[in-house]
Order: sequence, then C-alpha cells, then structure tokens
Amino acid sequence: MTPSVDSPPVPPRGQRIRDTIAQLRERILAGEWPVGSRIPTEPQLVAALGVGRNTVREAVRALQHAGVLECRQGSGTYVVSTDELAPVVARQLTDERLTEVIEVRRAFEVEAARLAALRRTPADLLALDGALAAREAAWHGGRADEFVEADVALHTAVVAAAHNRMLAELYASVGTALRSSLVETMGEAMTAEQHIDHSRLVEAIRAGDPERAAHEAAAFLESQPRA
Repeated sequence: MTPSVDSPPVPPRGQRIRDTIAQLRERILAGEWPVGSRIPTEPQLVAALGVGRNTVREAVRALQHAGVLECRQGSGTYVVSTDELAPVVARQLTDERLTEVIEVRRAFEVEAARLAALRRTPADLLALDGALAAREAAWHGGRADEFVEADVALHTAVVAAAHNRMLAELYASVGTALRSSLVETMGEAMTAEQHIDHSRLVEAIRAGDPERAAHEAAAFLESQPRA
C-alpha cells in the first residue's frame, strides 16, 4: 500500500493576502511594472501568482488604498507610485502647510549633508558635480520646470551620498511635496534674488567637513519664505 503524502497546509486567508501584496509590491519596485504602466489583468495575476481570484482582488484593493495602484474604469489598473508614503505626503501638502514642509526638509537635508561629508565616495562627488552643473544650466537658461527637477536631483544626490538607506527612503517619500514647495516658493519668475548658490554645500561635502556641510544645508532652508 502506497503511503499517503500529506498536502502542505494552506496558509490562512489573511496571510495569503499579505503574501500577495508583498509579491505585487516587489514586482513594482523591481520595475516590472513601471509607474504609469498597466498591471496584468486579474486572471493573468491569478495565473502568475498562483493564488485565487479573491486573494488577488483584495491585494490589489489594498495597494489602491495605499496610493500605489489606481483603477481606471474601462481601462485597467495602473501603477501610480512605487512608494506608499508619497501619496500620503502629497495629500498633506497645502499652501498653509508650507512651513511644515520646509521643517521636514531641514530635518532630512541637514543630517544628510553632514553624513554625506563623512561618507561620500568618488562616484558620489561625480554625481553631485553633474547635478550641480545641470541645476546651474537650467537656471541660467531660464527653464523653470527643468530647474525644479535639477534642484530636486541635487538634493537627492546629497541624500544618496549619506549612504543611509532608511534616510533615502524617507526622503523619497517627500519628493512630491519637495517639488510642490519649490514651485510654490519660486513662482513663475526666475529672478536673481531667488537664486541660491549650492556650490558651497557641494564643496563642503567634497572637503569632508560635516559641520560646514550641515551649516550650508541649514542656511539655504532658513532663507525659504514661510507660509
């Protein structure tokens, strides 16, 4: 008589949903479904993930509530963010809360500058130089939209040079708020008095001077107008 082989226990429904959410999130973060793209249909996800239709439906719904996915009637479900914190922060941003945005930026960027001065690598310095040059070129070219993106890229490069993964992830979550605060404070015109020189910040990081780097990061944030 052939001995029976016990089937592996089926995980509880809640665990299956959590595992499916994790699988979907991993594929989004890996770039399999970039921001703006449509994810596979429900039957396709069922086949790909090896779970039931209801489990897929609940997992997708959870990521919709988190602001990662968006269901568009008659079109499908799309990736709208790779970060669950970003939509939350974006919803919190209003003109009346501009002061809070600047305070949060100070908390992240001053410490990031200090750590970057201690930990920057040659590759980090190349990235900082490139970001600074792009920022200056956009400013002198009078291209406001490009300048905002270049400015964000420079600050992001400073945070990356700190080599603190948690800090980088938290900073990425305020990316939308950061862009909005820059647009709000700069307005339509790009006048000489609005320009803030970031070359001293980059040089302080290059020199390995954490106190000077932190001072430079704090100084330009102090100059931002308050709501």
